Formats: sequence, C-alpha cells, structure tokens
Amino acid sequence: MPRVVGAGNLQPLPATGRRFSDTRRVRLDEAGPDGLLRLDALACHLQDVATDDYLDAGFGDDRSWVLRRLLVVVHSPAAFDETVTLTTWCSGTGSRWAERSTQLRGARGARIDAAALWVHLDPSTGMPNRLAPEFESVFGPSAAGRRVGAGLLHGPAPASDGALRWVPRWCDLDVLGHVNNAAYWTAVLEETATRGLDAPYRAEIEHRAAVSAGQILHTPVSIDADGTLRMWFVNEEGLCASALVGPEPATGAEVRGDER
Repeated sequence: MPRVVGAGNLQPLPATGRRFSDTRRVRLDEAGPDGLLRLDALACHLQDVATDDYLDAGFGDDRSWVLRRLLVVVHSPAAFDETVTLTTWCSGTGSRWAERSTQLRGARGARIDAAALWVHLDPSTGMPNRLAPEFESVFGPSAAGRRVGAGLLHGPAPASDGALRWVPRWCDLDVLGHVNNAAYWTAVLEETATRGLDAPYRAEIEHRAAVSAGQILHTPVSIDADGTLRMWFVNEEGLCASALVGPEPATGAEVRGDER
C-alpha cells in the first residue's frame, strides 16, 4: 500500500480493530470568553485520551512519544459545560511513528475530528525508535495496513521583522522539559482573537524542534487569500514549529508521501 503523509487527511471510524472512548466535560478553564472550547484545551484532551488508550492497552512503561503533526477540523465547536465523548484509534503506522485519529462528539452538537502523527522515541537517546511487534498487534488492525510517513507539509518561515515574539513560560513545559504541543496554540489564539474564528474551520500544527522555557521565538504571521492565518515559531537555530487556522478544507484525496 502506498505511504501517505501522516495526519494529512481525516480518516473514518474503523469497522474493526481497537477503539477507545472516554467522556469528559468542558470545564471553566478550557473555554474562552466566547464560551467555546479553546484550541489549546482541545489539544490537551486529544493527547490525554491518546495516553489513556495507550495505558489501557498495557504500554504503561513506554510513554516516549512526541507530536510531529496535528490536523483538527472543527465542524461545530464544543461549548462550556458540554459533555463530550472522545473516540480514538490508530489510523496508520510507520516504522518509528504512528497516526492516531480522534472523533469528539458533544451532547449539544459539538463535532470535531482530528488526526495526529506521533513519533516514538528512545528515552535514553531521544532518537526515533522502531515500533515493537506488540504495538502492531494491538493497534495495527484498526489501521488496516495504511502506512504513513513522517514528512511535513508547511512551507518555510518568511523573513521576520521582529515585531511579533513569543516567550514560552516555565509552566508551558512538560515532563520532558520541552514546551508542550498544546502551549503553542495559546500564541496562535492571541492572533486569531483579533481576527475572529468561526466554525467550521481547520487548524494544523507541525513540530520540527523542541523548545525550552525562556527562549525568544519570533512569530511571523501571514494571511492567505481565503483568510487562513499562518504562523511560524523561529528561534536562533531556525524553524521550530508552524501552525495555521483557516476555513474547513474540502474533502479530497490523501496527500501522498514517499512510497518506499
């Protein structure tokens, strides 16, 4: 089967294979002034249900995964105090990474779909580590042989005039000492708040390098003709991450990657 870009397209709920579901409620600290679930809080829900599934499957001693790419499509946002059910499954595998898809459905009509590419690391070296046969046996059936690559889709950062900056805080760090993937959305939301963000919309983020607290990141922004906001996170060593938020894309074919 040809290999496609991981988290480059949404996948339907599988008819067979492992699926994991959990029910939660949108809390006060997760909703913005508009009363809707924020993107950073949504990212936390996505990574938490992924971890819960992994632990439930018996992989508690091996949690060294980092997010490479995330695609979210918010068809209808979740609201404050809404009860939501998240259903997650493995939708693709590679040699050292795997794609996880998640559906969020709310009691008041929230409907959000996501696909995330997670890279498996060796905890001692920090380098990508090959997936164990046990992973394939537990999570592989829901992927149905779909192979994904770890390539990225966003373009390079434009020249920055230094006008926009973001300085991650100590409380943005996770247990690995790096800025958690959800924290980047707080900087993106500061930009979208001044321009408005109406559903349906898509949001994407790609991570290239780890960032620690206190680093000064330049964050150039551009706006596409269709209103899509693009934002880059750049430090002295180069591009660390990039994100976009814009109109919901039309459903189309998967983005093809290296077929090796």
